[in-house]
Amino acid sequence: MSLIDKYLTREIFKYFGIVLLTVVGIYLAVDFFQRIDNFLEAGLPFLKIIRFYQLKVPLIIVQIAPVGILLAVSIVFGLMNKNNEIIALKSSGVSITYLLRPVVLIGLLLSIIIFLLSELIVPITISKANRIWNVEVKKESAVISKGKNIWIKGNRVICHITYYNPANSTIFGVALNFFNNDFRLIRRVDAKKGVFKKGKWIFYDIMEQKLDKESNHYRVTFFEEREEPFHFLPEDIERVVKKSEEMGFLELLAYIRNIENEGYDASVYKVDLHAKLAFPFVSFIMCLAGAGISSRSKLKESLSVSIFYGICVAFFYWIFYSFCLSLGYGEMLPPFMAAWVANFVFFCFGIVVFLK
Repeated sequence: MSLIDKYLTREIFKYFGIVLLTVVGIYLAVDFFQRIDNFLEAGLPFLKIIRFYQLKVPLIIVQIAPVGILLAVSIVFGLMNKNNEIIALKSSGVSITYLLRPVVLIGLLLSIIIFLLSELIVPITISKANRIWNVEVKKESAVISKGKNIWIKGNRVICHITYYNPANSTIFGVALNFFNNDFRLIRRVDAKKGVFKKGKWIFYDIMEQKLDKESNHYRVTFFEEREEPFHFLPEDIERVVKKSEEMGFLELLAYIRNIENEGYDASVYKVDLHAKLAFPFVSFIMCLAGAGISSRSKLKESLSVSIFYGICVAFFYWIFYSFCLSLGYGEMLPPFMAAWVANFVFFCFGIVVFLK
């Protein structure tokens, strides 16, 4: 490794660490003050609160790292440009593409690290953090199986949902079990699916089994469509359903295959599957964009301007990336394209900016 490569690598990682610690600290502080009322109401011990945020740190790092490396590269190249170091290197026969070599390697290395964190660490830590929040803070009495099945316990009601599609707030394979004060089953409702419409759950293809008090037998009735007193909103189900971020790539792939084998639509999870590969690559793209923007001679008079442009690039990338994912969730874009089109567009942008 040449002296220039060592210098760039050291400076980029130094500022990356500073930016990452600062942003993560601000994120945790803001999130803590937003949730402090919930912690106090639940009587959660202080050590458990610390544990909760420790478990959230890996996911925060994964989400913040691309912005952090963008700002780090922008600061390093901006300082070099401001101090005329880039001009001096060019005068000595060092091309700008030579300076790009350590940046590319750092971007690729960080992309690999983010992918490994997302695959090996984040699914475990975020599952435990969500359990602390849902069970110990929000007092949710829901149990999630290892598969696609969801169990929810209410006031003398136990509900089983085979599959929940968050794209259209639809539940499939529903079984509602109603109990009396002696915890005896007095009514059971099985439905093929349920759709949330205008604040109510409408169930379809229903079979109702109701206990007849006189004969002490269950009477079976069938309905094509009917409203049922299911007191859980889609937001409640989304909080307890196992999320894509709680599963590794292979686990999510197996989950999708199981869903499709049962005949359910897995478009939402397919988009998340491709996003698990696409999102880590953004660190490499941000390195290119940051180096290209900050090394422009027109910006050497103002380091803050180059940093501002870098933040704008990160902001517009996140907006465009989220928009494409939304189109994928709505089945208006194929899952692969929804996850990768933002990367392709901003990769071309980074190359064009750097070449200029």
